[in-house]
Amino acid sequence: MDDPHTVGPSTLPYHRDSGSGPAVLCVHCNASSSAQWRPLMDRLALRRRVLAPDTHGAGRGPEWPTDRTLTLHDEVDLLEPLLEHIGEPVALVGHSYGGAVALLAALRWPERVHTLVLYEPTLFALVDASSPSPNAADGIRNVVVRAGAALAAGERSTAANIFIDYWMGDGAWQAKPDVQRAAIEASVVNVQGWGQALFGESTPLAAFRSLDMPVLLMVGSDTTASARAVADVLATALPQVDTMCLDGLGHMGPITHPEQVNAVIDAFLISASRAARS
Repeated sequence: MDDPHTVGPSTLPYHRDSGSGPAVLCVHCNASSSAQWRPLMDRLALRRRVLAPDTHGAGRGPEWPTDRTLTLHDEVDLLEPLLEHIGEPVALVGHSYGGAVALLAALRWPERVHTLVLYEPTLFALVDASSPSPNAADGIRNVVVRAGAALAAGERSTAANIFIDYWMGDGAWQAKPDVQRAAIEASVVNVQGWGQALFGESTPLAAFRSLDMPVLLMVGSDTTASARAVADVLATALPQVDTMCLDGLGHMGPITHPEQVNAVIDAFLISASRAARS
């Protein structure tokens, strides 16, 4: 089943569901949607079932709340009915914002997550907690401020340009086709909310020392200082972490170089499965 669809009870969040076998649950980055996991679904379809929901304000996910501040725990809540529907422990995969969500989901339900795969989780609160600003997270902090100012002036395209070029390099926004620009402009209205969720999370670093499961922590060699700083902090706390630097990749590696990233994910899942059986 390659097309996005909702399965089971109507209470399940909108998600993509493809393949069969042991379950893999994937959470996407900001300014993206569950569609980013299509290449991974295709790669794993014959051996694993891959599910990928849309987060708040993304794709066909729930609307961003306007009456309160959204937290990462609201995103974690979206995963609970899917985990119950799957009915067995999963490999949980997260990229960027999705990686931060995956970390908190693993903390909430360690019995439901047997393996954790993270590509540059952007839990910037951990950087601030270890070293108050000015610090390595100031780059993205400033981007949120500048993009927010552009939105306040009614300039969505400018806000999207600021956000995308920070993560992908100068000129990345201009190089995107019009259809992608439209989708990103629609989602970037939540950039300040993303920042509040990621910088405002109160879970202490010490909590992640309890994650007694195999963890793959991937970082691109050409990523931003803010993303690298989060990975550096997490690597000191996760007890079973395998940290891998992918040469030539940036923060958006799972989207710009899916074959390379997905091959690493696939190999790690195979290795973790073999280790669990031995």
